[in-house]
Amino acid sequence: MFVYADNAATTAMSKAAIDAMTPAMHQLYGNPSSLHQKGREANYALMDARETVARCLNAQPREIYFTGCGTESDNWAITEGARLGAEQGKRHIISDPIEHHAVLHTLAKLEKQGFEVTYLPVHEDGVVRLEDLAAAIRPDTCLVTIMFSNNEIGTVQPIREIGALCRERGVLFHTDAVQAVGHLPIDVAADNIDMLSLSGHKFHAPKGVGALYCKKSVPIRNFIEGGAQERGRRGGTEAIPAILAMAAAMKDSCEHMEENMARVSAMRDKLIDGLSKIPRSRCNGSPDHRAPGLVSFCFEGIEGESLLLRLDLAGICASSGSACTSGSLDPSHVLLALGMPHEIAHGSLRLSLSEYNTMEEVDYILQQVPEVVRTLRQMSPVWSRMLETMEDPYQ
Repeated sequence: MFVYADNAATTAMSKAAIDAMTPAMHQLYGNPSSLHQKGREANYALMDARETVARCLNAQPREIYFTGCGTESDNWAITEGARLGAEQGKRHIISDPIEHHAVLHTLAKLEKQGFEVTYLPVHEDGVVRLEDLAAAIRPDTCLVTIMFSNNEIGTVQPIREIGALCRERGVLFHTDAVQAVGHLPIDVAADNIDMLSLSGHKFHAPKGVGALYCKKSVPIRNFIEGGAQERGRRGGTEAIPAILAMAAAMKDSCEHMEENMARVSAMRDKLIDGLSKIPRSRCNGSPDHRAPGLVSFCFEGIEGESLLLRLDLAGICASSGSACTSGSLDPSHVLLALGMPHEIAHGSLRLSLSEYNTMEEVDYILQQVPEVVRTLRQMSPVWSRMLETMEDPYQ
């Protein structure tokens, strides 16, 4: 059996996305900035896609800017939030240590430019506490950036409450919603969100296309110079086929969200229940506030890369954490931020499901993972040393 359980890294394109993208590649080849017929056709399609994305977020079309990916959107939002703050003499930013590196690396760059960043504790469950945020906000705080749903452990933050607190204190609020859009209900107005980043390939659209929602009252500047595209904010001819595919995939995901959430959550819960029966295992992240399809586990006494390679041989595609850091030998910064020791964090497994998975595939995963863990522990000198010090290794 073949099982694709790495949907947090990327998803297969949906029929809706393919059906929108294919004719666009054949027919909508005009430049949407051109005045002739083919240009107008492309521009009308672009306007429709912008309206579709806006409706899914309860935003206005002019608040949607198409980008190349979620990373670009994160960079744009954070650097502009910092610039706007600096112009008012505010150079303090608040975030947390389990953000995607698109956020963390941008913040590190800003720190080198004289900004101060406070990283809130996320505790053992990976959840930011409102009281910690309230205590951290200062008169010179210009931006809070907290991700909607974590890409490694699936923890969902109290976004609406965070946004309300920021709104009350007059601080811009940005959220990296790359892992949430298309999978969780989002209403930028009700959730008090000023800026939001998303990426199409996380919800069955093609790679290479994303978007930034920016509230109309936030005066962001150009991010890419060179043209009048995206209302003069991002130069470069728009990728019409990819944008139309993303809008179609987003619409499809939002229309079927309730049923997809129920189905995927049931598979997730079965995975968690089954993997929890493996001795010396640990489910990472909040048990109560978790994305529908994401499961993260650590298994003592084994190394994550060996686990992934053996699961791959069994036909199961999984990961140990973010695909963006798969080349690193260091344990996940997310797991370390939860207070997990290095030696345990090294034995991590991330399984991320979508509505395209089945219960039969979950059963297969639950058949294979315990066997692979058992085999690796039998070969592990680390596990042998651990056995000598454990009163009961099977608890």
